[in-house]
Amino acid sequence: MRKPASLLITIALLLTATIFLSSCQGQTPPEKKKSTKTLTIATSFYPMYIATINIARDVSGVKVINITQPTTGCLHDYQLKPDDLKILSEAQLLIINGAGMESFMGKVLEQQPNLKIIDASKGIPLIKGDGNEEENPHVWVSISNATQQVKNIGQQLAAIDPDHAAQYSANTTAYMDKLEAFRIKMHQALDGAKKRDIITFHEAFPYFAREFNLNIIAVIEREPGSAPSAAELADTIETVKKSKIKALFAEPQYPAKAAETIARETGAKVYILDPVVTGSMEPDAYLKIMESNMKILVEALN
Repeated sequence: MRKPASLLITIALLLTATIFLSSCQGQTPPEKKKSTKTLTIATSFYPMYIATINIARDVSGVKVINITQPTTGCLHDYQLKPDDLKILSEAQLLIINGAGMESFMGKVLEQQPNLKIIDASKGIPLIKGDGNEEENPHVWVSISNATQQVKNIGQQLAAIDPDHAAQYSANTTAYMDKLEAFRIKMHQALDGAKKRDIITFHEAFPYFAREFNLNIIAVIEREPGSAPSAAELADTIETVKKSKIKALFAEPQYPAKAAETIARETGAKVYILDPVVTGSMEPDAYLKIMESNMKILVEALN
């Protein structure tokens, strides 16, 4: 038997309404797009990278890259490679040691005039080299100076990226506290050392020596890779014999051939003292290297 037309129309309307309501209930409002904005911070070399990853730790949308290879060491006369410049081109900000360490900055600013620069050594008193030598840039090897560099970087990052200022500030304070605690620990270990005179491999340790009241009486190689002449080597051997120094400090980044020659001629022992220019890319690397330096110095100076 045929259903009345009015009944069929009613059923059709009910079905349409049901489909419409169920489709409405199944819809969810479109999600707001999360910000994809990323701040890429470049660092010039290893110690600046370690400081910066501590300051920018867990900050959302911030990426830290090191433009030179972690095995580069000090940037004495370093020339930027095409790969370094390619990495740098991704960044909006470059953190440098300053104090004359990065001799390539003219090229960087020429190629990227809008790049923001943070000078980590701003306001740190510099040690003048001998004669006509420029000021010594190895400020981070002093724990006090490294702490000041962290403070400088943290403050300038907060000013450049105010959205994350509170987190930069908290990270900066936390890392500075760790550095200060270790500085006190190292003083406790070294202040009573019997001997204060040392001979180092190159000019990386004047700030460290000043902080811990050590006397650098000779430098084997003033510039890495520039082996001393026969006359310079003879003078150093004579200095070691006269001073009765029993410890020579070479560095893990460079061959210790000259130091070994001096040790052979004088009976002194070669120790390895690390200026923290290469190593693990982990946040606690600076402190671990300094811990090792402290143990070596305790042995060598006593």
